[in-house]
Amino acid sequence: MKVSAAILGAAVIKTAVAHTIFVQLNNNRKDVSQSGIRQLLTDLSCELCYSGPLIRWYVTSDDIACNGGPNPTTPSSAMITVAAGSTADLTWRHTLTSDATDVIDPSHKGPVMAYMKKVTNAVTDVGYGSGWFKIAEDTFTPSNSTWGVDRLIASGGIQTVTIPKCLAPGQYLLRGELIALHGASTQGGAQFYMECAQITVTAASGASVKTPSTVSLPGAYSATDPGILINLYYPTVTSYTAPGPDVFTC
Repeated sequence: MKVSAAILGAAVIKTAVAHTIFVQLNNNRKDVSQSGIRQLLTDLSCELCYSGPLIRWYVTSDDIACNGGPNPTTPSSAMITVAAGSTADLTWRHTLTSDATDVIDPSHKGPVMAYMKKVTNAVTDVGYGSGWFKIAEDTFTPSNSTWGVDRLIASGGIQTVTIPKCLAPGQYLLRGELIALHGASTQGGAQFYMECAQITVTAASGASVKTPSTVSLPGAYSATDPGILINLYYPTVTSYTAPGPDVFTC
């Protein structure tokens, strides 16, 4: 199959600019230093330089946990309180100042997921390492060939997840993640977008505490996982398995 130079050129341009950031949790303050989310502290003149993905070797680097590397992030001084058993809204935007009409380019199809990790101090924890468990994933719907990214765009960039009711109270990192697969037909082509929110989970009334099985980030993903190395265009995708562990349930 031949692809015109014009189409390839347009794809390159979109790849260069069409990125996304997890900017807000439950309508908390948008000011970066007080947002409770680990983002880049920067002036607005540079905000376009922070929305890029982790690609290639970063899938097995420490940065795959809470971002970093080409996107240096800083822990926030704030914490966000959420109740076990409640829903949490993660807001995604193309840039730090975009609105709900500018989430991510629709060509960047792929799964949208969320992980958590129990920590002693969410402000100072490094993020990477063991202790991560998946709490949500929105992947691929074969009946209409739509992806989690499609539904994220349709919702105005709001990813709604449920904080498991059976979690022990305490401090956690909440990791929102989107994987764009438009370039994933070659190894190293998948794009990983993630940030970590610093949260305090309060106990659900009457709930029995259950300890989730956990994985390590890095470690849970490989560059050759079928959910990471995949051709979206040929042959036609009929099923999809997201990378990482199964979703934890109470």
